[in-house]
Amino acid sequence: MITTTQSLEQLSTDTDTVTRQIWLNGKLVPADQATVSVYDHGLLYGDGVFEGIRIYNGRVFKSQTHLKRLYESARSIRLEIPYTIDELDRATRETVEANSQENGYIRLCVTRGAGTLGIHPFNQCVPNVFLIVDKISVYPPELYKTGLDIITASTIRNHPNALSPRIKSMNYLNNVLAKIEAIDAGVLEAVMLNHEGFVAECTADNLFVVRNYLGTMTLITPPSSAGILEGVTRNEIIKLALQLNIPFREENLTKHDLYTADEIFLTGTAAEVIPVTKIDNRVIGDGKPGEITHELRTAFQNLVAENAPED
Repeated sequence: MITTTQSLEQLSTDTDTVTRQIWLNGKLVPADQATVSVYDHGLLYGDGVFEGIRIYNGRVFKSQTHLKRLYESARSIRLEIPYTIDELDRATRETVEANSQENGYIRLCVTRGAGTLGIHPFNQCVPNVFLIVDKISVYPPELYKTGLDIITASTIRNHPNALSPRIKSMNYLNNVLAKIEAIDAGVLEAVMLNHEGFVAECTADNLFVVRNYLGTMTLITPPSSAGILEGVTRNEIIKLALQLNIPFREENLTKHDLYTADEIFLTGTAAEVIPVTKIDNRVIGDGKPGEITHELRTAFQNLVAENAPED
């Protein structure tokens, strides 16, 4: 049983926040001075977009990929980012250097900005852009060896015609409600189904299963049409599987497919690659992380090693 005090994605609580530098609207400022207005629509309405990016050995991993997705999310909600991709790329690296962070996590946020007390997105709003570089605490290290115990949430993923899951928006209440279900069940993660009853993703991670498909052990993950955010780590794992000649498919999955899978693992920027060995009190496979999960996790660790390309 995992205690609820162990969070999936918890930024470090360094007491010396004065020395930590935040990039805010073009300037580096001490963390305790990095503030935005209480009238900011990102706070009032969740009106904004963000990216979570990893730092490995002082290198910003897949910076351009994350930034392109940030700009696509912003374009989709008609939010004009007041910097170019290259400017934000430089700002990201500047902030990493200013915080002397060799390994850690970057949270890049763009809010609609301070405006009036109404949801009108263009009334006096000037976007706020800020970068946080910090350490990150993900799943306890032992769970990467033994595997996660997860549940299926009753809270379904937002309907794609209501809010596209491909927009990485600041409005995470849908995910938070499912996360609460996981916490109440004494676990750290929950699978979310879509409006059709198919598996979408977890509250903060994408999901893969390994199943015997026509006599061949095959890696399977839900397609974009299932209502998922196409994770950067997810896409890297797909590339690695193809390089390793692991049979791969994108197809709709049901709870039955999860319960009868030989292996399950999750992927995410914070989580990286972590096995699942139990779901809804059903043991997956033999109850231990599987061979393909181990092979792909090892390949990903090699990818993010010191000499791995940044993009």
